Amino acid sequence: MSDQTLKGKVAIISGSSSGIGAGIVRELSARGAFTVVNFPFPHLEDEARRLVSSLPSPSIAVEADMSTVSAPRKLVDTAVSQWGKIDIVVNCAGLAVNKPFEEQTLADWDLLVNVNGRGTFLLTQASLPHLTRGNGRIVNIVSISARGPPPNQTIYAGTKGMCDSFTKCWAKELPPKYGCTVNAVSPGPTMTEGFAAAGKEQMEILQPIIDQTPVGGRMADPSEIAFAVGFLCEERARWINGTHIVASGGLFID
Repeated sequence: MSDQTLKGKVAIISGSSSGIGAGIVRELSARGAFTVVNFPFPHLEDEARRLVSSLPSPSIAVEADMSTVSAPRKLVDTAVSQWGKIDIVVNCAGLAVNKPFEEQTLADWDLLVNVNGRGTFLLTQASLPHLTRGNGRIVNIVSISARGPPPNQTIYAGTKGMCDSFTKCWAKELPPKYGCTVNAVSPGPTMTEGFAAAGKEQMEILQPIIDQTPVGGRMADPSEIAFAVGFLCEERARWINGTHIVASGGLFID
């Protein structure tokens, strides 16, 4: 059991019933935070509830499809109804489409922009009135694709670049008004269900890149990304603002 350095803190983690989001939930819960686990569709409820039941600190599972306008407000309202406040917001929900540029469609555009960009925008905006003054934390999960994209990720890289820019803007604008910090974590290739579904063609593109990772020629484990998020949420990280932590084993160094 980790030290209970976040005991009693309330954390919303979007897109968190599996993958990196689930890793972040486990990390924050191990530090004592009360967590909102978000799953997008009814058929994923069992997965989310299994995660909730495995956690050491109080947690609730909330169905909310982050591609919709109403989902971010639902997460916020549920957290505030349950615990009366919000201390930590982790914008983790994200989707990727890996296709040649010529094959990417308007439907792909709408889906990725709505989930990755608009969802981050709306969840953060809805959380602000309830964010603990003087100690709030906003963490955006971006991607090394925002700054060093591989082929076939035009829309995905663009939406993650949007979240990268959100972080820089909010880190200047929000702390004076809300006493929070705003930071980003960019994973490199990470062993998740979503990454496994990227397809053979995309993996043939990415594998030589992964093999060049300085720390080791492998993908990250979600827990390794989650640790960076946990660090940014700590009280002692209160002077870290506007930072972009690249958790990629040195695969991308800006």
